[in-house]
Amino acid sequence: MAAESATHRLARLLTMVPWLMHRQGIDIEEAAKELGVSPAQVEADLNLLFVCGTPGHMPDDLIEAEWEGGKVFVGNADTIARPLRLGVDEALALIVGLRTLAAVPGLGERDAIECALAKLIDAAGDASAASMRVRISTDDGEQTRWLALARQAIAEHRRLRLNYLVAARDESTERDVDPMRVVLMDDHWYLEGWCHRADDVRMFRLDRIETLQLLDVDGTPPAQARPRELGDSVFSPGADAVSVTLELQPQAGWVVDYYPVDQVTRADDGGLTTTLRTNDLHWVRQLVWRLGGAARVVAPDDLRASVEQGAREALAAYGG
Repeated sequence: MAAESATHRLARLLTMVPWLMHRQGIDIEEAAKELGVSPAQVEADLNLLFVCGTPGHMPDDLIEAEWEGGKVFVGNADTIARPLRLGVDEALALIVGLRTLAAVPGLGERDAIECALAKLIDAAGDASAASMRVRISTDDGEQTRWLALARQAIAEHRRLRLNYLVAARDESTERDVDPMRVVLMDDHWYLEGWCHRADDVRMFRLDRIETLQLLDVDGTPPAQARPRELGDSVFSPGADAVSVTLELQPQAGWVVDYYPVDQVTRADDGGLTTTLRTNDLHWVRQLVWRLGGAARVVAPDDLRASVEQGAREALAAYGG
């Protein structure tokens, strides 16, 4: 089972509590289905809620949860369940943020943004006029142009030719791509399409595209091309991905929150043993070198040998 970051679990809990508060007695199987997790995960989350609440940590301060008989009841969580009340400054910040978001080219769900913006402006009344004096530039230069070109290629079913920087190898490659979609993940725009160089579906970060050309060639992806299931990360290892096991000292524990991993085991001293899958060992090698003595490759053997050899060569260069 893949490890879940604390950030992701916290976000789910903050959503789950008010949702359950308004559905008292819901069947735990139905709740799990609606929340997109297993019944066992719902029970684990409810167990965690027993030690959550407002400051004071007295029994009356903690959230109450019951699920005996397969029905879920949540209490003493009115603070979370109440509708959010915004101050003037908070409302103005949201209005400015939504206007900026609405100006992003190629953004989906624009109707929802404009609806929320209209409600905020109406609720803020005359105070909303102050938001008109704030302007935020969202022009990312070439990235904005690449996004417009990519969306045009998708709409017109035309192929794209691009020079792409593979950051892990510091290598620029030319590729012909039949575009499928553009997505926004982790604050970055990505182009997903059928790459003729790789003969497979690939994701390209727009800010790493050096040149982009719209070709007068049919860009309809082949029948076997399927969009990836992105989940919480753009990273999606292929069938031939290599399994890597790392030992991390406590100061390198951030790795399991920053990168998608399959398994995490915590030692008594706070160190971690984690397993991840990748199609490119080069970036793992660079990561271990960057972490210095705080990380060690357990498997595979050839990666461990490569890391050790690179470290010896670096030390020899300093010695020279």
